Amino acid sequence: MKKLVLSCALAMAFAPAALLADEITGYVSDAHCGAAHNAPSEANTKCINTCLKKGSDPVLVSNGKVLKFDSSSKDKAKAYAGENVRIDGTVDGDTVKINSIDKAQ
Repeated sequence: MKKLVLSCALAMAFAPAALLADEITGYVSDAHCGAAHNAPSEANTKCINTCLKKGSDPVLVSNGKVLKFDSSSKDKAKAYAGENVRIDGTVDGDTVKINSIDKAQ
């Protein structure tokens, strides 16, 4: 029994805690400007959309960190450029995978 408990404890210790995340909140910016844009405003949204049109990738600014979106999530994130969002998904390192995304209240 002790071996089973120890095995489970070790497995949990090595499982990245971020992979267990259910809800992530933040602001959708672009990779060029990153955290320079971290709150909704007309000027920020205009700049972000310009950078996205020029090929910059969307990013999530959350708790002062800039997180990338995985390839399957980029288009979902672009639809919320310049907005505060709530994401149901996972974080692996510095990459967010979106299951669902909506505008945060």
